[in-house]
Amino acid sequence: MGSLMKDVVGFLKAKDRKLINGEGREIILRGVGFGSWMLPEGYMWLFPTEGDRPRRIERMIVDLVGEEKADEFWKIFYDRYISEADIRQIAADGFNSVRVPINARFLIVEGEDEPVQYNQNHLKLIDRVIDWCQEHRLYVILDLHGAPGGQTGTNIDDSENDLPELFTSERNKRITISLWRMLAERYKDEWIVAGYDLLNEPLPNWFSAYNDQVMPLYKDIVKAIREVDDQHMIILEGAHWATDWSIFDEKMDGNLMLQFHKYWNNPDTESIQAFLDKRDEWNVPIYMGEGGENNKDWYAGAFRLFEDHDISWNFWTWKKMGKDNSPCSILIPTEWQQLIDYLEGGVKPDKETSERILWEYLYNISFDQCTFHADVVHSLFRRPPTRIPAIFYGFRGEGVSYHIKNRLDHSIGYRINDGTDIRFIEGSRTTPNFEHGKGEPWQADERLCVHLDSGDWFAYDLTANDTSELTRYTVNFRACAPDEGASIDILIDGDLVANVEVVGRLWQTIHLEDQFHLSAGLHTIILRAENSPIQIEWLEVIPIHHGS
Repeated sequence: MGSLMKDVVGFLKAKDRKLINGEGREIILRGVGFGSWMLPEGYMWLFPTEGDRPRRIERMIVDLVGEEKADEFWKIFYDRYISEADIRQIAADGFNSVRVPINARFLIVEGEDEPVQYNQNHLKLIDRVIDWCQEHRLYVILDLHGAPGGQTGTNIDDSENDLPELFTSERNKRITISLWRMLAERYKDEWIVAGYDLLNEPLPNWFSAYNDQVMPLYKDIVKAIREVDDQHMIILEGAHWATDWSIFDEKMDGNLMLQFHKYWNNPDTESIQAFLDKRDEWNVPIYMGEGGENNKDWYAGAFRLFEDHDISWNFWTWKKMGKDNSPCSILIPTEWQQLIDYLEGGVKPDKETSERILWEYLYNISFDQCTFHADVVHSLFRRPPTRIPAIFYGFRGEGVSYHIKNRLDHSIGYRINDGTDIRFIEGSRTTPNFEHGKGEPWQADERLCVHLDSGDWFAYDLTANDTSELTRYTVNFRACAPDEGASIDILIDGDLVANVEVVGRLWQTIHLEDQFHLSAGLHTIILRAENSPIQIEWLEVIPIHHGS
């Protein structure tokens, strides 16, 4: 933890394919996003389409409690949703950065005049979070999540008419350029600001007719930023949820990072190969700027994939309501369903009831009232106690992350580049399903596992945090022996710590009796089949705390 915090020092720069800090040391960003703070997203409030974006949520609240109370609501909301307590916890968890999504309408005072006027109170909220992050050593990425007019034409940018009106209005382009120039001038001397993320997820495929406008706009924004700020890194996202990098035609700046997002699909090298190729072509660092909204098993695979390929990453999102797949879960207010029903055309709650529900929500959003899911953080860092699905052995190739003798003669559409023997029991060859937001990547009657023949091995990296001499660790794993009996070696950092017998074709959980100490930092566990074949579904590493 301390070493991570010491790495957050000085202006962050892109140097070839790496990021370096102010002292010239390489650094990988590991962060969380502040979704639903300056751009409230309805799905994080459990709202239906009728309340899926800021302007619709705002309209509902005014309708329920009136303008004056609505203004008071939002003042409290912005003040509490992200507080110093959140920042303190993020740093304590070992993250080293945050991504701050900004809605242009949050900053711009409404009106037709140009130059536009800015809401100074809202800018001070950004100032405040930057100050907290400097104190707690977290780099800050400023992300224009909702550009003037909307860059996606969907709810995620607070679009008014479900059209990407940033690209159909020259005025919106001018305001966007001016907005970035203002932010760059305001924060040009703030080294804790890691970079400027110019546009979040511009233009989904159904608006691809405008794709040829993205890079010219990026170049105009960069030109305006560089007129006042030659220090901060520029971050560019591809089209179609940041996944289409074909728009990147020319490297227009020497301090540049490219960003992609990753949610539902396979966490394997094949799925990010196009981004790795562009990294090599442009010789720039790349950044997985949004990924999450899935289950902890997927996290254990995806975020290790990024680490193994030296890719900085940011988890989406830090806090939302009533879910256990983000670090912070907001308690659902007692009568919240009344608001959902109203949005769907039901009975309108009276003003007193509405105010009671909304102010209970405001109480619940404070960090100290949230349920904290440490297991989510553990899965992101692979920090014990943690469970690792066996299919998520390392992504650094033969001889480093695995060794196998017999490869498949066909593909199941997963880890194609590796060619290793990922298989289901009972002969199924179905492609793994990592559908967005689903709880498990397999069907109820199938187990996704690895198959090891004699001498085969797979390696799993994890990071130790609790390194007290009073803490020992042990390993559990779920396995079966197709030939009735097998034995498996367990190695820690190359040293054999146990040999375990597995008897029977039925799946069973093996509890390792041996215990071992882990020093601070990265460690590798290897599972190696000693003789007969063995199949493994998952392993988990558990700390055992002994009294003094």
